[in-house]
Amino acid sequence: MVKIKERILDKIDSPDDLKKLNPEDLPGLCGELREFIIDKVSVNPGHLGASLGVVELTVALHYVFNTPYDLLVWDVGHQAYGHKILTGRRDTFYTNRKFNGISGFPKRNESEYDSFGVGHASTSISAALGMAVASELKNEDDRKIVAIIGDGAMTGGMAFEALNNAGASKSDLLIILNDNNMAIDPNAGVIGQYLIKISKSETYNKVKNDIWEVLGKLDGFGKTTRKFIQKNQHALKNVLLSGNNLFEAFNFRYFGPIDGHDVVYLTSVLNDLKEIPGPKLLHIITKKGKGFIQAEINQTKYHAPGLFDRNTGQILPDDCSYKGNTKFQNVFGETLLELAEMNEKIVGITPAMPTGCCMNLMIEKMPHRTFDVGIAEQHAVTFAAGLATQGLIPFCNIYSSFMQRAYDQVIHDVAIQNLHVVFCLDRGGLVGEDGPTHHGVFDIAYMRNIPNMIVSAPMDETELRNMMYTAQLKEVNAPFSIRYPRGCGMSVDWKKPFEKLETGKGRQLSEGTDLAILTIGKSGIIARQALEMIKAGNISAAHYDMRFVKPLDEELLKEVFKKFSHVITVEDGVIQGGFGSAVLEFMAEQGFSAKVKVLGIPDRFIEHGTQDDLYKECGIDADGIFKAATDILGR
Repeated sequence: MVKIKERILDKIDSPDDLKKLNPEDLPGLCGELREFIIDKVSVNPGHLGASLGVVELTVALHYVFNTPYDLLVWDVGHQAYGHKILTGRRDTFYTNRKFNGISGFPKRNESEYDSFGVGHASTSISAALGMAVASELKNEDDRKIVAIIGDGAMTGGMAFEALNNAGASKSDLLIILNDNNMAIDPNAGVIGQYLIKISKSETYNKVKNDIWEVLGKLDGFGKTTRKFIQKNQHALKNVLLSGNNLFEAFNFRYFGPIDGHDVVYLTSVLNDLKEIPGPKLLHIITKKGKGFIQAEINQTKYHAPGLFDRNTGQILPDDCSYKGNTKFQNVFGETLLELAEMNEKIVGITPAMPTGCCMNLMIEKMPHRTFDVGIAEQHAVTFAAGLATQGLIPFCNIYSSFMQRAYDQVIHDVAIQNLHVVFCLDRGGLVGEDGPTHHGVFDIAYMRNIPNMIVSAPMDETELRNMMYTAQLKEVNAPFSIRYPRGCGMSVDWKKPFEKLETGKGRQLSEGTDLAILTIGKSGIIARQALEMIKAGNISAAHYDMRFVKPLDEELLKEVFKKFSHVITVEDGVIQGGFGSAVLEFMAEQGFSAKVKVLGIPDRFIEHGTQDDLYKECGIDADGIFKAATDILGR
């Protein structure tokens, strides 16, 4: 009988087990960890390429540092699959991103090893600095704080705000820059070009070797040398790193660049850096998708590929493909290109999401009129405002939850000046497996309270197309927000001639006598499913697709409240301050009296799971709407 060799990974239930290994065992463990991630993500979709790229770094960090006492902050969070697997979640990793399973991102209430929750980007240095200062105040002199920033997160302005503060604080903080020149798409802007330049610089590579020698890598040197460096760090910095290094300008001691896939060397370097106080940055070079050839070749496609054949790499069809439908983001991308060909004033802006939002179609055809500004939502909005002051019409596409980072700019730079910027909020509503950091449930509420802002939500793909057409018309000349969901809707045949919509006007989709159902956005599709159940329950319900939250269709609402004493509103946004709240405010102001049931996202953060799971949990699926109809009528 052939004895099957036991995997090293099967013995690792915590970093304590990892520390029992010899350094020569680490490359083998890295290979097993990489294969484990590929196996699991191929059948349970998630973020693939980023976690494959940091396998060696993950192993080295937990091998060297005393986690969870030493704190690791991952940025962006989708790098952290290997971290989760090595910290007691190997046997539950098959539940990753599933309803009631583990999160796809670090989550403080999931594990003591997850020191900071992160779903968005560019937050790690700020959080790590806070932890480092707290450790100083608590006299925890032996605690180490490490921020791991990569996948384009260094292009975000917040990272540089934190560098500025951290360099002045002189706190004991290690930043590891995981440099793979990628976000989801290749990095935009000069930061990525700068990192490439210094990674190829003979001067810096020579300095790197000199530093390791000074640190005691040569026989006969060690603690004495390190003490000398600590006492004379500024003088040595000037001697060894005399040059225009961006990170040195922020008062960080810069080390690297080094090979991020040499796990044994990484452990040696990290052990040395543990002994050096103050703010320091280690620059490592990695390849996104490392170890899976298809992910290495097509890094954007395999960032989060969905289901795929782990042997061939072939990506399998998703739900939209099976249904023959087109995803909302594809409709956006194709429509934007079509409109830009019709109207030379249209420009496109995205903060590092050209493929995700499908603005890559316009980039390919009109690169001079399409701008990927990096992970910089605040800049994206004000940049759009500047363009609008000169008569251009920017279509600024930002995921709904990412737009939260630029809320002040929407108010201060766009709305106050009443500029014609079209905000296309992708991933509005419950997005599914990415969970609470990515659910776009606040946008209706946060947009509708801004003066001058038009707030709309298409029910289906055809409406999205027509709203985009309407938004760019000259007579609009105001901030215009269009929010639409992740995934596909109901319209297979959406490529129809453009239809101008009247701003602030809804439509009645079906007649009824017992109650009215008012919907906004995708909730209209779900309401249509519920209407079949409601009809079968001998209830006659009218359905209205309101289209606009601001301005509301007041004439249509007057008709509704004159005719119906029972009304249900449905939205896939927060109840408080949302669409239903707007309807209730109108009813109170106009003096109408009706029994109104508001369905939407309750006052809590919704966890991850499929969209269907989450709609059901929030009571805004077809069953939930049917139940609301029977309850409000007392049947």
